[in-house]
Amino acid sequence: MLTRKIIISVIGGHSINSEVEEVAHKIGEIISKVGAILVCGGLDGAMAAVARGVKSAGGTTIGILPGKDKADANDYIDIVLPTSIGYARNVIVACSADIIVALPGSHGTSSEISYGLVFKKPIIDLGHWNREGMIRVKDVSEAERKIQALIKDIQKEEHEKAD
Repeated sequence: MLTRKIIISVIGGHSINSEVEEVAHKIGEIISKVGAILVCGGLDGAMAAVARGVKSAGGTTIGILPGKDKADANDYIDIVLPTSIGYARNVIVACSADIIVALPGSHGTSSEISYGLVFKKPIIDLGHWNREGMIRVKDVSEAERKIQALIKDIQKEEHEKAD
């Protein structure tokens, strides 16, 4: 039985401070460490910081761009998928995930959280969103433990479906 790769979408704002940048980078390293693939919006801010973290640990990144120009992707995106659909690409970022990690952001991030909740995706809250249905964690270490537990649950579920 082939086990497919876990996809973790990380969502967050374009304008971030150094603290959020550090958290995003650490989350990226964790994504690589657990053998998952990153999906993000592919642009700057939290998206670039998390992708940089993934790449620094040898992982793979996918950027779902709002526009049609591949050159708009940040330098850490391996697979660039331009959509030309603007913010509607947030649906793809949320729907393609097995797990979503939400960092601080604005309306775009909020929409991705909403789509994630609609699609019943586990969403780890590292952005103090405090929305019902999200998994609240206090720091990156707790987020890492939760990611590992969720991956085990997903793999167990896949194994049971295959039997």
